[in-house]
Amino acid sequence: VQLQASGGGLVQAGDSLRLSCAASGRSFNGYTSAWFRQAPGSQREFVAALRWGGGTTYYTDSVKGRFTISRDIVKNTVYLQMNSLKPEDTAVYYCGMGRPIVSAMRNPDMYYDWGQGTQVTVSS
Repeated sequence: VQLQASGGGLVQAGDSLRLSCAASGRSFNGYTSAWFRQAPGSQREFVAALRWGGGTTYYTDSVKGRFTISRDIVKNTVYLQMNSLKPEDTAVYYCGMGRPIVSAMRNPDMYYDWGQGTQVTVSS
């Protein structure tokens, strides 16, 4: 399985970006897809997840109302629409695929496939 993340860049506070994560070798259908981020010197942090089956979404509190995770089953791609970006959103963003139970969804160890990461830098 290969996950290819893209869409990062350098933006100003208040701007928007849309990250994409295209999968090859396995369909997202049947798996939970998630976005994590990692700032320098920090651990990988949960951002958002989209659960397989019903498509329930989950977000970390700091991005609720600003970020939206979605998927295109035909394109086998997961997206993270990021609006009203803040400097504290600066990090490398990774997409992951796995089958965690709901209570473990925020644990990066529960995902067994990862993309290479895409850098998001938000200037103030």
